[in-house]
Amino acid sequence: MKKTFLLFTGFALFGITNAQNLSNIEQKLIQQTEKNYPQMMELLKTSVNINSGTFNMKGVRAVGDLYAKELKALGFTIEWINMPDSVKRAGHLVAYRKGKKGKKLFLIGHLDTVFEPDMPANPFTVLNDSTITGQGINDMKGGDVIIIAAMKAMHELNLLDDASITIYMTGDEENGGYPREVSRADFIARAKQHDVALAFEGGSLKGIATGRRGASGWTLEVEGKQAHSAGVFNGAGYGAIYEATRILNTFRETLSKEKYLSFNPGVFMGGSEMNVDIENQKGTISGKTNIISPKTVVIGDLRFLTEEQKNNARKTMREIATTNNLLGTKASIRFKDGIPSMAPTKGNEALAEVLSKASEDMGFGKVTPGDPGSRGAGDISYVAAYLDCLDGLGASGRGAHAPGEVLNTKEFPILMKRAAVFIYRLTK
Repeated sequence: MKKTFLLFTGFALFGITNAQNLSNIEQKLIQQTEKNYPQMMELLKTSVNINSGTFNMKGVRAVGDLYAKELKALGFTIEWINMPDSVKRAGHLVAYRKGKKGKKLFLIGHLDTVFEPDMPANPFTVLNDSTITGQGINDMKGGDVIIIAAMKAMHELNLLDDASITIYMTGDEENGGYPREVSRADFIARAKQHDVALAFEGGSLKGIATGRRGASGWTLEVEGKQAHSAGVFNGAGYGAIYEATRILNTFRETLSKEKYLSFNPGVFMGGSEMNVDIENQKGTISGKTNIISPKTVVIGDLRFLTEEQKNNARKTMREIATTNNLLGTKASIRFKDGIPSMAPTKGNEALAEVLSKASEDMGFGKVTPGDPGSRGAGDISYVAAYLDCLDGLGASGRGAHAPGEVLNTKEFPILMKRAAVFIYRLTK
């Protein structure tokens, strides 16, 4: 009980030192956020204790229903976007209000986590006066609650009355349903109706994401001439495994030093008999040490910061795979689009400056864009080509996607207040 008391009453200690730089309305907004903090922590606790692993569709829907109830009480219109049965995902929560003032905002969260019901439970637990653990508490139920906290404080001060805000919480961010043209169709269509997208993945007081790398896949298939191993260097041909190795190493030598570009061969299968399931990245193989391998398949990923970088890398990889092949071999490579990149644009940088100004006015110092290479792909990347974007506005902590994931309760209330002021300024 003592830890819980400290957690819920220590919020006001993080006061605003530069109140003179804030309007009267902004000061009231901060005070209202502080007043609501204990209720928001209870909401966080309840949602964390609902297992919502991506494939636990009932759990994902339960978290969505929990958040929907909160948002409906704030005057938002609620919709649930169902997916076809073939997609095997729960669907998405949408909440919106339409007005005529300020920028039209598209706020992004997600309901699912990487923790499925068959994994060890990690319930909401206060570890000390600055740390809470729980499944998905940082990625990203903490960020979802920051969104709701900002909306609640604004609603109670009548600051949402003429604002245009759509809150979109996907149910499968951690493992997006296929085809993405279906699972992200409504998400993209709605985002295009807005001016700014703000995503509340894991955040920090001093940094923000103006860019995120995209992710795609590739499959390399190599054929060689099967023969006795004794002739491998004497005219029988080098076989598929040697050629696949040459190609991969040439990829590394040619492209590995390019900033923000990475490519990883995650599955390598070669032998004389193969049954490969490329879609699920698995297979069965057999062979003998005295047989030159006639077949090799390599499956990998490719990460990039811009579409131009992705396309240039693909062109180079294709040339390497299909030219200067070793004796008796041939190869082909094909690519599969995944999640696009969120390139750092001038519009994104301008948004970051607005956020930093809000932080400075509140007495918390500058906020600077982080290294785009440090963040992987996320839902915001699907819409980054259509509107100005920021990511990393959510809860701070550590250990995302791992047992013992934690949230920093010293920074959590500050990030709530910052989000409320930042969103308010954008809607003026």
